[in-house]
Amino acid sequence: MISFPNAKINLGLSVITCRDDGFHNIETLFYPVPLFDILELVKSSDIKTKFTRSGIVVASDYDSDLCMRALNLLKKDFEIPPLKIHLHKNIPPGAGLGGGSSDGAFMIKMLNEYFELGLTEQQMENYAGILGSDCPFFIRNHPRFAKGKGNEFEDVNIDLSGYFLLIIKPPFSISTKEAYESIKPSKSQVNLYKLSELPVSQWQGKMVNDFETVVFKKHPILSEIKSNLYELGAVFALMSGSGTAIYGIFKHEINPHHHFPGFFCHSAWLT
Repeated sequence: MISFPNAKINLGLSVITCRDDGFHNIETLFYPVPLFDILELVKSSDIKTKFTRSGIVVASDYDSDLCMRALNLLKKDFEIPPLKIHLHKNIPPGAGLGGGSSDGAFMIKMLNEYFELGLTEQQMENYAGILGSDCPFFIRNHPRFAKGKGNEFEDVNIDLSGYFLLIIKPPFSISTKEAYESIKPSKSQVNLYKLSELPVSQWQGKMVNDFETVVFKKHPILSEIKSNLYELGAVFALMSGSGTAIYGIFKHEINPHHHFPGFFCHSAWLT
């Protein structure tokens, strides 16, 4: 079985309060985008599961990879035989694009289908929530307003079909932990849910990411990338998650490699 875990972007992100459990309460809009990893699994005749990776290098060891953590989580409740699992990484880690979270969530969905476990979407979201705050979003995988740790959802009517997406990531990453340590939570001055009803052309200056203030101060190149995207004609640009990927939404196609040499670049029409 093969699947294609996709990335997400955050259309705004507010860090509201610190929680007693060490996490933060946030408000954000998640939007799935066409940048894909490739995840494959088959039954194995070996006595142990074998997990391999290729593509973009990931710093974590195999046992802590969210694919393996998802497998081991379900194995606590279900009989799952040894497997051969291969993950090809196209989504850069440490970018705020949710690549690892997507891999873990898609592993849960694949195991549910492959072994006919009979899990509902809500049950799969519950398992995904154990893996990480972003993971449950990728179970249903459509635009959603999220609050709490990022795992309490409401559907939103956002459709970016017909726009051209450009994602730029410089050759360095920021850990989510590092970004949260630098930010001061505060009550949101905007209503992201209401803002989502506005045309994309009216989002600039209204739909914000609280992490930009602290992350741009440490890494001014990110602010430059965002400004460059607007200079190239983006109708909206923002950092995704806690960074370091910056995305621009355009009405026209653009060749990113001419403008951002040496950076990770991904572009696609949204459908």
